[in-house]
Amino acid sequence: MKRRDFLAQMAVGAAATAVAAPALAQGTPSIKWRMATSWPKSLDTIYGSAAAMCKRISELTDGKFDVTPFAGGEIVGATQVLDATKNKTIECSHTLTSFFTGKNPAYAFDGGIAYGMNARQQNAWYYEAGGKALIQELFAKDNVVSFPCGNTGVQMGGWYRKEIKAVEDLNGLKMRIGGLGGRILAKLGVVSQQIAPGDIYPSLERGTIDAAEWIGPYDDEKLGFAKVAKYYYTPGWWEGSAQITALANKESWDALPALYKIAFETAATEQNLIMLASYDAKNPQALKRLLASGVELRAFPQPVMDATYKATVEVFNEIAASSPDFKKIYDPWKAFLNESNAWMRLSDYRLDSARFSAPKWA
Repeated sequence: MKRRDFLAQMAVGAAATAVAAPALAQGTPSIKWRMATSWPKSLDTIYGSAAAMCKRISELTDGKFDVTPFAGGEIVGATQVLDATKNKTIECSHTLTSFFTGKNPAYAFDGGIAYGMNARQQNAWYYEAGGKALIQELFAKDNVVSFPCGNTGVQMGGWYRKEIKAVEDLNGLKMRIGGLGGRILAKLGVVSQQIAPGDIYPSLERGTIDAAEWIGPYDDEKLGFAKVAKYYYTPGWWEGSAQITALANKESWDALPALYKIAFETAATEQNLIMLASYDAKNPQALKRLLASGVELRAFPQPVMDATYKATVEVFNEIAASSPDFKKIYDPWKAFLNESNAWMRLSDYRLDSARFSAPKWA
């Protein structure tokens, strides 16, 4: 090819690109959404994940789809974001849907359920074993669409002013605990209260509550719980997986261009991986700092674990008998969990037991 012919073709290609780019920009609307979260800004893990998701949506759409995150209380209260999304007060939200089990106990399968799945099992069930269709059908009844956008992993068992040495020590205990965990503990005499994250510390400090659960060492350290409660318990049997969810108003969602929907879901899926990695990386050092400050780490006694498991099964069977939504998900969920547990008992559990009991790497 002659040089001038090559240059001519390059000029034609450049001209075509120059025409195509503005045409694409003109056909792509600028859209602004507000995302109300359930988190204080001080939590760079969970609120930071919401902010990172919003930033990623903007990047994937060349800044055309602008989603702005707001901390709990800035637009609506931390536990009001579902209703605000449903009613289109806001376009979307970032929350733990277990907060809303008082409205519908079936939401627990989206957030995390007592003695249920770990984060890996939750992803397997949701993405590959029918969970997604069941959860999306459930939220459609509230005029919202849902997307997993994070996971804290297994949580700690909370902060206590006194030791829990026996099942009897739970009787009369006033505890901040969300979701169905409170209903389960009520069978053992616990007086459960659902308190927004930003109000947990002052409630413990004033003695309004005797105990509180939140997430784990990194976030718990930031919220200062070690200053007002001495005993730190493990495990958080009520949330072996705490899946965080982005909710979008269905009418607002349906009005989005296809590209923006893809960007939103892609950013959510990325954070579903990244949030868990963040917690797993930060919790070990945070726990060391807490213990060095005088926190006393405790494991729930086996009789307490046995009693809470028994109460869990009783509560879930009671709910399934009265809630068609809960039962519709509970039956296939149980079948998957039993199969998954059998596999993980054979694979991960055996290897993990050997690794964790082996000497430290030198």
